[in-house]
Amino acid sequence: MTLVFVYGTLKRGGANHAFLAGQSFLGNGCTAPGFRLYGLAGYPGMIRVPDDRDGVSGEVWSVGDDCLARLDELEGLAEGLYRREPIRLLPPFADQAVETYFYARSVAGRPDLGSTWLI
Repeated sequence: MTLVFVYGTLKRGGANHAFLAGQSFLGNGCTAPGFRLYGLAGYPGMIRVPDDRDGVSGEVWSVGDDCLARLDELEGLAEGLYRREPIRLLPPFADQAVETYFYARSVAGRPDLGSTWLI
């Protein structure tokens, strides 16, 4: 099992939440400061922003290997759209190994959404 932090359309109520069917919701989480969301084509992308003070809010899920492979495909890892990497979250997940999807392309000209993607 892999712990995954989701912050956009994969969250409960989001357009792509069905990709997490059968997986375990562990709770709401927040990244440490240093990350922001940017608006893309109907979904957000998270990038590192060193001077950010808020972090990003989302959900933590425990997912199996098959689900993780489907998420990697959805997020376009092979095309270089996103990359999956470890991320540090605040308590109660601060001491756990958690991965997330970072947007891997430029956000120039994209709207800054701040810390929360509203479903």
